[in-house]
Amino acid sequence: MKQIAVLALCLLLPACKRDDPEAAARAAAEQAAAKEQAAETMEKQFEEAVAAQNWRLAKGYGDVLQMDHPTSAAAARVKPKLDDVRARAEAQQRQERLAALWSYGDEPVGKDGHQLSASIYSQEPVDTDGGGAHPVRLIFRDHPEWGRSAYLVLQAGDFDCYSGCKLKVVVDGKTHTLPGSRPKTDEAIAMFIDDWKGLWKLAKAGQQLSIEFPTKPVGRRTAEFEVGGLEPSKLPKWN
Repeated sequence: MKQIAVLALCLLLPACKRDDPEAAARAAAEQAAAKEQAAETMEKQFEEAVAAQNWRLAKGYGDVLQMDHPTSAAAARVKPKLDDVRARAEAQQRQERLAALWSYGDEPVGKDGHQLSASIYSQEPVDTDGGGAHPVRLIFRDHPEWGRSAYLVLQAGDFDCYSGCKLKVVVDGKTHTLPGSRPKTDEAIAMFIDDWKGLWKLAKAGQQLSIEFPTKPVGRRTAEFEVGGLEPSKLPKWN
């Protein structure tokens, strides 16, 4: 009886059982197939994101695929495409950041008119009165009665351009000279860039734009703008 009990107990324990090579092989094959299926699903998501030109999403799927299923066939197919997708994702993120720097306005004016505007703040604040740095704003405006204009607005100090002045405008390293003028009004600390067509053309085509302007309190100052995210379609008559 004692021998029978020991034998029965041994049969119940996994260690006493003989391995089943076929079952182990089937289990391993099923596990490998499941992993490959998961990798193929992620590859499909990657390809769908690429087709939609959602580069950041495609980069995410591609990177996770390489980390989670590095030895899969799907990872091998995706890997040669990843460098290009990563570069596009970085460019897309940069463009979205630049686009977010611009603000657009559409305000009703008069009975049926609309004032359209596109504006951006300087990349860094500028000390225009000797009392501390403040943002400088660049505005393009399309008014139904006053027409089109481009101008800078200060928060402090004043422009020294009442009788007209020459403005040094640099776009992506290339220097231009545009005329400016300060209107005789106290409603806003503003200075027009008289060649608004020229400035619009430069802003529309460039990435980095700077304008050097004269001030009364502290002499010439420069405001820099990251203009690469401008959407020209927001001011359709300007194009």
